[in-house]
Amino acid sequence: MIRRGNLDDVALLQTIGRKTFDDTFGNTCTKEDMRGVLDLYFNADQVLSELQDDTDNFFFFEEDGVVKGYMRINAKHACPLEAFQNRNCIELVRLYVLKEYHGAGVANELMNLAIDFARRNDFDTMYLSVWEYNFRARGFYEKHGFVNSGVENDFPLGTTPQTDYWFVKELK
Repeated sequence: MIRRGNLDDVALLQTIGRKTFDDTFGNTCTKEDMRGVLDLYFNADQVLSELQDDTDNFFFFEEDGVVKGYMRINAKHACPLEAFQNRNCIELVRLYVLKEYHGAGVANELMNLAIDFARRNDFDTMYLSVWEYNFRARGFYEKHGFVNSGVENDFPLGTTPQTDYWFVKELK
């Protein structure tokens, strides 16, 4: 079952957010840099602020009382890709699954919900940023119709430089 996040989910979002982010990127930067990133993005005040924001949308995949993954989607920023700046765009900000549930269909269900959510809300383009060396995620997004724009997005983890690519999917 997928449910929308609410104000009661601060601790849950902190826990799953920290775990999935560290599992994905923990070996790509220093421990100090990772700690700083996790403290910045997953502190209680930040998470509460995001959950209180009606334009920020969090969804959790739960099965048998266990949260296995989550996603965040919003239209807070104009699409960074020049060719799409005059389009009605929405960003898939995060889609993370606990590693013990990789391959179990959790990510597919969350992605299908993201696409459906975007279409229901009259967005015509979805975009996301993915780390250049996360080949598993890149393949997943391509499987779901996203195209690598080739446009790089600097996404340092603390003092560790990293590069993402902007991927885009036309919805209409």
